[in-house]
Amino acid sequence: MAAHGPSRVEASIGAAMGAGMKFLHIAGKWIPAADEGTAQTINPFDAEPLETLAEASPRDVDAAVAAAREAFDEGPWRRSTITERTALLAKIAELLQRDREQLAHTESLDTGKTLNEARADVDDTTAVFRYYAGMAGSHAGRVVDPGRPGVVSRITHEPVGVCALIAPWNYPLLQISWKLAPALAAGNTTVVKPSELTPLSTVALVGLFEEAGIPPGVVNLLLGTGAMVGQALVAHAGVDLVSFTGGLATGEKIMAAAAHGVRRVALELGGKNPNIVFDDTDFDTVVDNALTAAFLHSGQVCSAGARLIVQDSLHDSFVAELAARADRIRLGSGLDPDTECGPLISEAHRAKVERYIALGLAEGASLLAGGQRPSSPSLARGYFLRPTVFAGCRREMAVVQDEVFGPVVTVERFSTEDEAVLLGNDTAYGLAGAVWTSDAGRAERVAGALRHGTVWINDYHPYLPQAEWGGFGRSGIGRELGPSGLDEYQEKKHIYHNTNPAPARWFSV
Repeated sequence: MAAHGPSRVEASIGAAMGAGMKFLHIAGKWIPAADEGTAQTINPFDAEPLETLAEASPRDVDAAVAAAREAFDEGPWRRSTITERTALLAKIAELLQRDREQLAHTESLDTGKTLNEARADVDDTTAVFRYYAGMAGSHAGRVVDPGRPGVVSRITHEPVGVCALIAPWNYPLLQISWKLAPALAAGNTTVVKPSELTPLSTVALVGLFEEAGIPPGVVNLLLGTGAMVGQALVAHAGVDLVSFTGGLATGEKIMAAAAHGVRRVALELGGKNPNIVFDDTDFDTVVDNALTAAFLHSGQVCSAGARLIVQDSLHDSFVAELAARADRIRLGSGLDPDTECGPLISEAHRAKVERYIALGLAEGASLLAGGQRPSSPSLARGYFLRPTVFAGCRREMAVVQDEVFGPVVTVERFSTEDEAVLLGNDTAYGLAGAVWTSDAGRAERVAGALRHGTVWINDYHPYLPQAEWGGFGRSGIGRELGPSGLDEYQEKKHIYHNTNPAPARWFSV
């Protein structure tokens, strides 16, 4: 692949199929890193290298931000019509479905998740682009009554400017779409940085944007580590807005960096999400959904129902069945149709989760399932960990309060509705939660009392592109998806037009 870049079709197909070195994309060109640095992604199933990537340096960050700034200040995108932006986002949705199988295969290899989960991610990403294609013109502004004749007063919505979009490793394609689709719908230009652990589907997506005819500099792609590339990007004076999904500690650093220059931030920083089970719910249904809530994508989900809170009268039978079924979950390659859970993302991340398991035992929790690596020789090279169930948990335990972000679920017990709400809100986070009960009144009371950005009643994990996503407390600032997801990327301007100007006569002549 030449340094000046392949053709649009070659770039998109090569990115989707995993062919060749993965370059940076700056000012409409695929280029190597300025210092020719490279890195490799690793398949978490067997720890084998997947792809070689260009690894950006601060010089590349400068170039990408400059390209985005030039495209915003002088290029056509900010001045494009709503019809033009809608057409491009709709085209991306079409291309995503055209390449659905290749993208899902790439996502499964890169993240370790099952192929069915990866297909669902591509479909959900498609739905996000279609939603914001429809939303692009719906927030055009509003007319304000000025209370005087001869005056027209209106609120217009304008793009913020250059947006740094930083996605996590667990849902790389889907999470970048939550940022990129509304940012582009609003007319912004962007610098995209996927996680260094799972960048391949984002490379493919940028290839699709090139194929769809996005103007140069509107979508720029940086590859590299958070410590090097991410830090330089969020601190860059040319960036007007930073949108980040990831861990709390990094989010706090981004807020501090954005304070210099008073730049806007949107942060989704995870959660420790309560899944409250009353004794009047259907037993088999709630056990099945509790497994999905806790162990989908091996628990590497910001909204995972990792904190089960079960009513006393149901508790013992519930945890026994939960543990028995957790022990039967089939581990393996995400490409194997029999696999139900894949590996964790890296050796370092598995070690972190194992430290929490050891801490849970030290704190006195009862280990009912999992807690160790699988014994199968076929899984020995991958970053696998058995789904883990802790019972006898107390609210003050670190394994209960901290976001473990792995296949670990803790179980607490409660007696009354008030106690359930108290436990459900006993967290520094506030991203998501659920309540299971056949009593509709109780369901609405508990859902209303929980201080979390999303609350499911008798379900877990579904989200809608048209419904806001985000959290209370340390789960972050701002909202993604829905109309508010578009608002994040727009500035509001008041235009006051006096159509019949006359002397004010405020001061004497």
